[in-house]
Amino acid sequence: MSRKLFLFFAGPSVVIMLLLMILPLVASIYMSFNLITFRNLMSPQWIGWENYQKVLVDPAFWSAVKFTLIYVAATVPITILLGYILALMLDQVTHFRGLMIGAMLLPMVITPVVGAMMFRDMFDRTGLYYYILKVLFDYKFILNSTTAPILIILYHLWGGITFPMIVLFAGLQTQNPEILEAAEVDGANWFQRLIYVVTPQLRSLFVFITLISIMDSYRVYDSIFVITGGNPAYKANSIIFYTISTAIAYRNLGKGNAMAILTVIGIFVVLIPYLIMTYRDQLEER
Repeated sequence: MSRKLFLFFAGPSVVIMLLLMILPLVASIYMSFNLITFRNLMSPQWIGWENYQKVLVDPAFWSAVKFTLIYVAATVPITILLGYILALMLDQVTHFRGLMIGAMLLPMVITPVVGAMMFRDMFDRTGLYYYILKVLFDYKFILNSTTAPILIILYHLWGGITFPMIVLFAGLQTQNPEILEAAEVDGANWFQRLIYVVTPQLRSLFVFITLISIMDSYRVYDSIFVITGGNPAYKANSIIFYTISTAIAYRNLGKGNAMAILTVIGIFVVLIPYLIMTYRDQLEER
């Protein structure tokens, strides 16, 4: 492919990336070093690293970091595991498979805000889950600092399980049946084939799903806004939610952008091991 033809195809993508990713990032870095509110938006005041210093000594910020890390650690492995189990179950189904896949895709079709509202209403006093908990366990569900984080995590498990299920199911469909037959002939049972043959072949997909799941969980916002309304009493504010609240509700755009830059750095640091694994997998496949 000639350089001119390459630029013709790649040029629009590069321009869009510059407009939608690079330029906003540069603007965010610049704003993070300034004292900016809605009053002096056109004449920001340069204050250097002061915004970053305020963020790093802010207890609310570290509380948001703690909740976000717990949220990521709780949701990512569980959604991947449950998605893998569902993918294995779908792989064994021969009848009505399309109908089952369509039903399991509903969490991806429903708008996140609408889904979170429906999920929250199920635990309301007139909701089905509230009634079940009351009848079976004599427990009256109340939204507080303990139940609110649990509810947010449960909602993500319901909505986040679809993506790993679909990706892993597609990976199961592309596996070489001759390798599985050879393992069966050698005397390996179903569980042994799953552990030593099937799962290792899906290693690159697991790394890919983990990367996407971590980034998706790290930026949780919708469910927190719907379920808690951003009330700090529930102790369920994520980094993204607190960043937006600082920039919009508290009208401190400089500090909010400083949090955003720290968040980008934090995501990159968390993803470094998986990026290295992905790079090594690519080298091995060559």
